[in-house]
Amino acid sequence: MTVDLVVRNSTVVTPAGRTPDAGIAVEDGQIVAVGRSDRLPDADRVLDAEGNVLVPGIVDCHIHNREPGLEYKEDWESATRAAAAGGVTTVVGMPNTDPVIDSPENLELKFERGEASAHVDFQSYAVVTSENLDLIPEIDAVGPLGFKVFLGSTVGDVPPPNDGEILEAMEKIRETGKRLGFHEENGEIIDHYTERFKAEGRNEPIDHSHSRPVIAEREAVERMITFAEETGAKIHMFHVSSGSAAEAVGRGKERGVDVTAETTPHYLWFTEEVMREKGNVARVQPPIRDAEERDRLWEIGIDDGVIDCIATDHAPHTPAEKKVDDPFGNTWNAISGFVGLETEVPAMLTFVDGGRLSLEEWVRRHSTRPAQVWGMYPQKGSLQVGTDADFTIVDPEREWTLEDRRELHSKNCVTPFEGESFTGKAVATVVRGEVVYEDVAVVGEAGHGTRVDVA
Repeated sequence: MTVDLVVRNSTVVTPAGRTPDAGIAVEDGQIVAVGRSDRLPDADRVLDAEGNVLVPGIVDCHIHNREPGLEYKEDWESATRAAAAGGVTTVVGMPNTDPVIDSPENLELKFERGEASAHVDFQSYAVVTSENLDLIPEIDAVGPLGFKVFLGSTVGDVPPPNDGEILEAMEKIRETGKRLGFHEENGEIIDHYTERFKAEGRNEPIDHSHSRPVIAEREAVERMITFAEETGAKIHMFHVSSGSAAEAVGRGKERGVDVTAETTPHYLWFTEEVMREKGNVARVQPPIRDAEERDRLWEIGIDDGVIDCIATDHAPHTPAEKKVDDPFGNTWNAISGFVGLETEVPAMLTFVDGGRLSLEEWVRRHSTRPAQVWGMYPQKGSLQVGTDADFTIVDPEREWTLEDRRELHSKNCVTPFEGESFTGKAVATVVRGEVVYEDVAVVGEAGHGTRVDVA
């Protein structure tokens, strides 16, 4: 028997453990064998992993690919090119585009654009607002991964539904079987402190962070958990930034609420001191927290297992929008968000190298668990025979520094990780049996990526 692709000479790592001197055989885009290298069949192409680590393809369930409408920042092609270079095999786009993904037609448009130009597999969320509650069943019929509500002010200014409408949305979404995620910040608290700080002339980058206090995040988490407890809806907390919010998620889980949560490498890596060191480059919503909240996020979210997923909130903006030429200027004139698709795997591997978590736990949170939470498992997030041949090969010992953000593949590459040093890097990315990244080059063709069906 000769198959399309065989990878040999790797250590295969899944949440269940490690298999040394192992690999994978692929035929017609699916895994047909996983096992010892010397027991795998012959292949038309053999990829030597050179002793590196092979893991299920990384799933980033939170990116802003900006298409349709904001392609000057990013589009499906450039975002998924960055994903391939970062070892990410599946991405999920956010709905705050132009037009907003709030109708069946707009969701179909987003999917059509992705099918035309994506390098890796993809999905999208649909947004819930006061205006489209009655459209939820029709939107669901088009096949979004799930739904999202923006509770606080954020990029795109998508207005949140009121609490009654959120309860109604939860009831409708419960009937679809999908999960409803939240940008969980209390908008009234944020608006109050933003206006107060502006009136007082407080306009440094750290002031933006302090205008969005931890209580705004924690209160929103607790309120949505209470609503989910009432309605029986499945909910998700995007980009949890603080130990206090993670603790609130944990209390919800203990009460039996089906609540899941994610955090990002930047919340685990930095403290709010980065705002004083790098200014508006590191401006993001929710903001990066102080050392105490960061450490509690590690303790409660990671060590105690409250956080389910790692994602990035990859959010490209132009250097002018980020005020790169004046990073410590008036923060209210800058915009929030930065790229992350090519630094998420290196950041997490650096934590593995430092003993903060094991390879198995990293894989669980960055591949298997996101796929499970969002209904893509086992086609994504596993190395089971018969599933999509998505996998990432990483060199966990490679030491390197992101010297220049222009090394990255997004259209706009502003990131506080510029200048940071890592131990670990993706060296090959395979999507449904096709090598899309190898030898520091994106080699896959635009349009190879396809929309993921949701279980």
